[in-house]
Amino acid sequence: MRTPDQPVLRDIVLIGGGHSHVGVLKRFAMNPVPGVRLTLICRDTHTPYSGMLPGYVAGHYSYDDVHIDLSRLAEYAGARFYRDEAVGLDRDRKRVICKSRPNVPYDLLSINIGSSPRVEEVSGAADHAVPVKPINGFNSRWLALLSRLENHRGPMTVAVVGAGAGGVELTLAMQFRLRNELKQRGLDPDQLHFHLFDAATEILPTHNAKVRAVFSEKLSSRGVKVHLASPVSQVEAGRLHTENGEKFDVDEVLWVTRAGGPAWLRETGLALDDGGFIRVRDTLQTETDEAILAAGDIANVVNHPREKAGVFAVRQGPPLADNLKRLATGKSAKDFHPQKKWLALISTGDQYAVASRGDVSFSGSWVWRWKDWIDRRFMDKFSDLPAMEDTGKLPDTAAAQSAEEASQAISAVAMRCGGCGAKVGSTVLSRALGELKPIERDDIIIGLHAPDDAAVLRVPPGKAVVHTVDFFRAFIDDPYIFGQVAANHSLGDVFAMGAEAQSATAVATVPYGIESKVEDVVYQMMSGAVEVLNAAGCALVGGHTGEGRELALGFAVNGLINPDEVMSKGGLKAGDALILTKPIGTGTLFAAHARLAAKGRWIDSALASMIQSNKSAAQCLRKYGSKACTDVTGFGLLGHLVEMTRPSGVDAELDLSAIPILPGAEETAAAGILSSLQPANIRLRRGIQDQEKWINHPRYPLIFDPQTAGGLLASVPADVADDCVRELKALGYPHTTIIGMVKPQDERGPIEPISLRD
Repeated sequence: MRTPDQPVLRDIVLIGGGHSHVGVLKRFAMNPVPGVRLTLICRDTHTPYSGMLPGYVAGHYSYDDVHIDLSRLAEYAGARFYRDEAVGLDRDRKRVICKSRPNVPYDLLSINIGSSPRVEEVSGAADHAVPVKPINGFNSRWLALLSRLENHRGPMTVAVVGAGAGGVELTLAMQFRLRNELKQRGLDPDQLHFHLFDAATEILPTHNAKVRAVFSEKLSSRGVKVHLASPVSQVEAGRLHTENGEKFDVDEVLWVTRAGGPAWLRETGLALDDGGFIRVRDTLQTETDEAILAAGDIANVVNHPREKAGVFAVRQGPPLADNLKRLATGKSAKDFHPQKKWLALISTGDQYAVASRGDVSFSGSWVWRWKDWIDRRFMDKFSDLPAMEDTGKLPDTAAAQSAEEASQAISAVAMRCGGCGAKVGSTVLSRALGELKPIERDDIIIGLHAPDDAAVLRVPPGKAVVHTVDFFRAFIDDPYIFGQVAANHSLGDVFAMGAEAQSATAVATVPYGIESKVEDVVYQMMSGAVEVLNAAGCALVGGHTGEGRELALGFAVNGLINPDEVMSKGGLKAGDALILTKPIGTGTLFAAHARLAAKGRWIDSALASMIQSNKSAAQCLRKYGSKACTDVTGFGLLGHLVEMTRPSGVDAELDLSAIPILPGAEETAAAGILSSLQPANIRLRRGIQDQEKWINHPRYPLIFDPQTAGGLLASVPADVADDCVRELKALGYPHTTIIGMVKPQDERGPIEPISLRD
């Protein structure tokens, strides 16, 4: 993640990862505006390029060929990436309401979320049809449909509703792919039947007669039955009805008819057209609110209505980015006029395409190759990301801000005195923390509900107290997720000991800046942390927040335990099985993320693992008789195992092939992308027998990989290990594995306590 040299003065929030917004991110990356911060809110990490989706369906492209990695692009642009879904706006307070995280404040907002199908207009369509839009969720729906069709036995009939360019192109692509699949399996491809339905009297109504003639011939020669002037009136399981009274037995129904804006837009007060799309001016600002812009399918440029086509979303990217920059710096937005004619390249599934522009049309295999070249060149813009240089410019506060904000910004840039422990102002903290709801318990005498110099808690008789502390700087740009990971990491030691977490005090460092921006960062970060602490039954009772260059967070956590039930590092016994509850690889993955070398879905998997609590796993391990347990963190798997073998007076054998690995970690480690802590951990290799034998093994570097919020490494008696693993998987730890065995100590002593096998 990038750490800006200037405080944040303006927040631009982008809702959706559509074609316009990827252009905005790239344009800001190439020419950033000091003091302006971008935040992208999108429920999907990888966004598809609509122009290549038919080729993907037909089998000509891979998943990565047709998807833009938003996580990587946002990192490149220095933007925060919030993987969530917007479900509303609070325009009075300038907040985006999200589905699964705190509201996100904005100064300027841009919406590029595409459209949603109107399946509710036809009885049964919502339950029995597969909608193609929204396009960002298409892949999961297509893979599920493909799996059903591939496993189907006997004749099968597919109905596509919608005979515009999208419906025709998708029909031919699917037919081409599925016929090839049947041939490869030795089945008769002629058992596959396609029907295309539309209420209109002609296919591709927005294109010229020559284009329609080419596709009419293609559909006919490929055996697709076209039903025009046949509006669908009802969809049932296995059957489709038209208003003409016809009934068709079908196995699958795909919905490619006209779409509309999502329902939540109707509650925003923004002016919408009859289709639920946002009405915008030539500047792409909404008619209702000049601080909100919209582009792509979701926008209706009222003075220049155009077809819902990806080409317009792409073309709107540069003017949208430029107007966001102008508005953020106190300038007026400029008008944008889309072209009246546009080139459409429509494929037929079999590497043949038709070009359409106004009254002009031509077709052939060469057109598909031309289209392929254009599409790949477009995608290269978002995959080949050159290194950027920091301009080092100070923000033009006078042009961008009001007098009051400019004064705050200048004060923020000025030298910080560091007096009073460089603490964040009390009013900022009280506002940010006032909305949090940490759990309350009777044993808390003094805590956040009645702040004092220190917290005071009662300790039940017969219990021992467990103390631990962790603190580290942010490694991602999302303070909410960072807060969740930091709290979960800090709780790990308490759970590994077999204790119940009771209380936590926070220590945070927050980059200086305008009060409203600092307040939001504190609120977002502590909201995530308190959610995790509350779920663990741990009360936040106090803390300290100071200013610094980088965002950082840690917790001192107290827990209670029965002194006779402590799980310690010194409890390994020869003959026990070694169990690991989570996959490893966070160190190399986030090192790669910082270098734009990790796929977004790899980072998603790593974060999902890092925010998973170890509480239930620790309870399960103790139930199965574990006496030795630790959480795998900065010293890596091998380092923590060595910490266990030495005090236990035993050796251990690890099965490298059994160790669970996070997706992408082997690839990034093989590329030589390792955490900065890796060299220190590798010094432990002297504790490995025959380590030269294993040094070229693809998983060898990962046993030294430092982890954040890693899983539990524990031993249990061998005769119950399989049962323990099954229960852990049932509890939600699907990667739990027996990774080795505890061995009697070699007669040479604890010089080489670890052996490896594959």
